[in-house]
Amino acid sequence: MDGLPTDHEKHLGSPFVQSAVHEAIELVNKAYKETRDNQKEKLSKRPLNSNDLLRFFKHPMAETRIAVRSAEYMEAALSLIQHNVHRVHRRSLNASDLLTASDLDTIAHVTGCLAVRQPPVCKDGCWSNRYRTSNSVCNNRRKPRLGASNTALTRWLPARYEDGISIPLGWTASKLHSGFRLPLVREVSNKILKTSNENVNFDLELSHFFMQWGQWIDHDMSLSPESGSLQTFNDGINCERTCVQKSPCFPIKIPPNDTRIKDTKICLPFFRSAPACGSGELGSLFGDVNTRQQINSLTAFIDVNEVYGNTECLANKIRNLTNELGMMAINEEFSDNGLEYLPFNTIARNLCGRMGESCLTSQNSTPCFIAGDVRVNEQLGLLSFHTIFLREHNRLATELKRLNPHWSGETTYQEARKIMGAFQQIINYRDYVPLVIGQKAMQKYLPGYEAYDEFVDPSIANVFSTAAFRFGHLTIPPILTRLAENYQEHPQYKNLLLHEIFFTPWRLVREGGVDPIIRGLLANPAKLQTQDRMMLDELREKLFKLTAHLALDLGALNMQRSRDHGIPGYNAWRKFCGLSKPKNVIQLAAVLNNLELAKKLLNLYGTPDNIEVWVGGISEPFVEGGKVGPLLACLIGQQFKNLRDGDRFWWENEGVFTGSQRQALAQISVSRIICDNTRIQFLPRKAFRYRPYPQGYVNCSQILRVNLSAWKEDKKVTPCGSVPVVAHAHFSICKSSVRYTCESGFKLDRGDTITCLSDGQWNSAPPACRGAVARSCSSKRKWLVKGKRLKFTPIACDHRRLIIPS
Repeated sequence: MDGLPTDHEKHLGSPFVQSAVHEAIELVNKAYKETRDNQKEKLSKRPLNSNDLLRFFKHPMAETRIAVRSAEYMEAALSLIQHNVHRVHRRSLNASDLLTASDLDTIAHVTGCLAVRQPPVCKDGCWSNRYRTSNSVCNNRRKPRLGASNTALTRWLPARYEDGISIPLGWTASKLHSGFRLPLVREVSNKILKTSNENVNFDLELSHFFMQWGQWIDHDMSLSPESGSLQTFNDGINCERTCVQKSPCFPIKIPPNDTRIKDTKICLPFFRSAPACGSGELGSLFGDVNTRQQINSLTAFIDVNEVYGNTECLANKIRNLTNELGMMAINEEFSDNGLEYLPFNTIARNLCGRMGESCLTSQNSTPCFIAGDVRVNEQLGLLSFHTIFLREHNRLATELKRLNPHWSGETTYQEARKIMGAFQQIINYRDYVPLVIGQKAMQKYLPGYEAYDEFVDPSIANVFSTAAFRFGHLTIPPILTRLAENYQEHPQYKNLLLHEIFFTPWRLVREGGVDPIIRGLLANPAKLQTQDRMMLDELREKLFKLTAHLALDLGALNMQRSRDHGIPGYNAWRKFCGLSKPKNVIQLAAVLNNLELAKKLLNLYGTPDNIEVWVGGISEPFVEGGKVGPLLACLIGQQFKNLRDGDRFWWENEGVFTGSQRQALAQISVSRIICDNTRIQFLPRKAFRYRPYPQGYVNCSQILRVNLSAWKEDKKVTPCGSVPVVAHAHFSICKSSVRYTCESGFKLDRGDTITCLSDGQWNSAPPACRGAVARSCSSKRKWLVKGKRLKFTPIACDHRRLIIPS
């Protein structure tokens, strides 16, 4: 970059800004390329280890990659501008104070951030209002990006950064916060969280299945992508192999006398979450508060996007588009005793091979599976959930197509997806959330549903995603049990420690399928969170246990992520929830009902103000009837209230479903979904409640099934009568209009919609479906039909039209 002009304090000229932006783009692109080349090299040599896989699948892709890269262009440009301001004038200046409106416009356009943040135009019509979009854009028609994928997590309180803008607390070890230095997160993990695998209290009220639902629903709501680069942009430092603290590297330092790692010069790798466009110092460009924000790459809404994906591109990739049945794609190589598996991910065949073995040589190796969420392969319980809900969609689609053979594959798919969303919402709010936050918080935050409120922001709060909902990490048992039909330990497939089930999809295919895992989740208790037995060593000392790298520490990761995201401390959130703010050890002991724990916390943090909200929240005694304390009950309750009341497609909202459909939907249960999608026929009526076998177990014939007859579409439209039938066409009805789509190989010859008028007449004749237009009458050519190249031998050619026999 050229030096600054002498009058830079008044105006940073456009040539200078353009130079900074283009240099930033070159640096970011170079780092991305080197990261991509590094990943390709790993893929070519061997199956990836768990840490590699975790990073590979959390690497931003598609639309998320565009949003992340644009934000990193902007951040790198700002860094270069500030560096040069400091280099020339030896003083720190806020670059945004020096940039003109023209400079800001240049940065926004060239980096792509303006395009990422532009509000979309929402279609307004009967069908466009019937189904969610894949990315949930236009759920809120007043503010179309509220709750949509690849938008910033929302803030309920101002961010708390070391510099007030973007540097995490604890970045500068000597800096005081509220008068005290922050402890290393690994030290807090060692002294507060440590629990041996053998020293576990089990929850005799809630099942392991309850814990697994928590992860499942979490993956429906949020995912903050990390940087697209594994190294620093300016000097190429690899974050995986350094203790250097330079964005995106924010390594977890090791305290003296660590419980596992003896060399304090070693660090646990940690990558900062990617920034959101327009946040940080240049946030004023978009009317922001100038603090760094993080992206939620998922839709906020409870919409089962872990099955369907959160972009149209991914949604189409995991569908079966070869017919008009509305099904999800399934595995073509393996089945689970005749039931479907997810399709394999075709990125690389050896991604999830058995650790230490080549998938080309090991009979046990399989590729990774693909689903709507990138974390599908993370562990076997989660993978089993993905498999069951894939099957449930296809079961629903099959039944809906039987009831409505005139529906197209698209209509069948969307209706099944809509029903699945309702199932997820009902089970979560009726059966799961009350067990988490207790009845008092339910009455406060989630009383009976009234109506959709377009002024409620349904976006996922940063504090919820980064801290509050991570309470579930304290409910994870150390062992995944696999049980036979008699609910005894399976004679062939042994129980597995947690570190043995990460990224091992081959175990599902080669070791008995879904049923033994689901039985184990149902018939065993969750771990009970207690103040003296918090996080298992399986998660603290063996998370993604590796052969060549250090295993990670989930507790330390949670706290480091909280600092990375600028989450305010424990007392700030106590105040937010209208709770007392303890100032000293006596007051904190009163809140926690535990003097010893209060002393430990204040010996580390100095003041309750500095305690991470996750640590403080999980330390509180449970509310009556719940599994979290008052603070987390407040934060979780508020989030689920916003998700319900701010969702235009909430299942109880008027017009989303008919009255008879809502009545049918209310019969759903997790146990029924298990019955319909596994070979298990004897199970607890309430899957989240722990009952030792056979207490409370019933046959599937005793569990209510949702009657889908309410979805049978009446093929008459008042007052026009029966819908005109068109050869080779499907149709669906929305109010007084009928929309036609042609079968594969045919094309509409005019408009696709007719409308019934008040005089009992259709506004126009229905369209016709003609043979697909061909490029040539040569039978040797490939014909283009619906975007897919198919070979046909034409019977006759007429004006470049291919006539396909019935």
